[in-house]
Amino acid sequence: MCSTEQKPLFRDLTAEDTEPEVTEIESLCINCYKNGSTRILLTRIPHYKNVVIMSFSCESCGYENNEIQPGGAIAELGVRWKLRVEAPADLNRQVVKSDFTSVRIPEVDFEISAQSQKGEVTTVEGVISRAVAGLTQDQVARRAEHPEAAEKIDAFVENLQGLRALDTPWTLLLEDISGNCFIENPEAPKKDPRAERTDFKRSKEQDHILGIYTHEEVSDSLPGTLTPADPSEGSYDRQVAEEILQFRTNCPDCNAPADTNMKITNIPHFKEVVIMATVCDACGHRTNEVKSGGGIEDKGVRFVVRVANKDDFSRDILKSETCSMSIPELDLEVGGAALGGRFTTAEGLVRASLEQIGCAPELSGDAPAPAKERMAEFMGKLQEVLDNKRSITIILDDPAGNSYVQNLNDDPEQYDDGLQVSRYERSFEQNEELGLNDMKTEGYEAS
Repeated sequence: MCSTEQKPLFRDLTAEDTEPEVTEIESLCINCYKNGSTRILLTRIPHYKNVVIMSFSCESCGYENNEIQPGGAIAELGVRWKLRVEAPADLNRQVVKSDFTSVRIPEVDFEISAQSQKGEVTTVEGVISRAVAGLTQDQVARRAEHPEAAEKIDAFVENLQGLRALDTPWTLLLEDISGNCFIENPEAPKKDPRAERTDFKRSKEQDHILGIYTHEEVSDSLPGTLTPADPSEGSYDRQVAEEILQFRTNCPDCNAPADTNMKITNIPHFKEVVIMATVCDACGHRTNEVKSGGGIEDKGVRFVVRVANKDDFSRDILKSETCSMSIPELDLEVGGAALGGRFTTAEGLVRASLEQIGCAPELSGDAPAPAKERMAEFMGKLQEVLDNKRSITIILDDPAGNSYVQNLNDDPEQYDDGLQVSRYERSFEQNEELGLNDMKTEGYEAS
């Protein structure tokens, strides 16, 4: 009995992969209503996620269409991007749009509403080019039938062409309630100097647009639906705390079926946490993730950790998925989602950063030489830190207050000169990102 090698569903496109797995199906042409061909490719975009690329062509009439769909689950939060376009290099930034991405350029009062275009992989200049092509498509007939409207469109197209010429700096705003849009950072791993990303909690109406409903909404529409028993009526909590649970999931890297192990444990001087580990037999991907077993704390927490010797490397660190990390000496700044939630050490955080940067597309393929040199130089600095040749300061900032850094003294109440801990009141924007501003804590039974 022969066994076939199990491969990831979503694979990286490389020069060595001469035969990517493309699925071709016969489908109806919406232009001439004859049969055409649709080619489907499952792949991954570096620094983004799995995507499904579809390309349709019709031999009868020559009609072609390309679109992109997210290959994973809908993100927990929506996303907004703000890019200040100032240099020609900004026009070449890669942009990923889904069906739910809206586009705005305030300087020319231009807007593309969500669900009016199919998802695509393009560039900043490509967004403008597609808009110009759409506006000028019927201009010949329009000039004959509606000359005044055609004149206004010509003037507006001229404004859009000015954006491509960079006559003045301008702003590109993207908003996606599904969280599936992306703007490339050409300065990675450094912080993007001209782009800002903010996550936001979706409204109930936006959830319904995506087909997401709460358990209560589904229960109301389905009388007699079973609900979980009250854990206080039995010993369910104690049983869960004492055993390792295993359940089937999909690999976050290639989307193939995989097993996830989950264990609830207690971290001394901190709180109860949930540790989850996933191993994928298809692509070999391994991931360890830590989530807080409690709620959001009353205040945010900020840790300043000095790493100057081997002892500092052994300091235990619990970094939650809402905790951002920065290393001022290396001009490195990453958000909470970059490394995810993990229970590790100071050395583990630096090593995980090095491994993640090592997978960057700038280090392979036909990436520009300056980008390769910049990434290689940065990786060399991180390696110097791991070799104890360079001292750094790790700053962890968690607005949810669910992160923890070990005090190296035997008595955790004693001062640790390598660790500074401060708690702070969250800003309105931080509460908004955590979904706290709309949370009702009193009288919710009557609502």
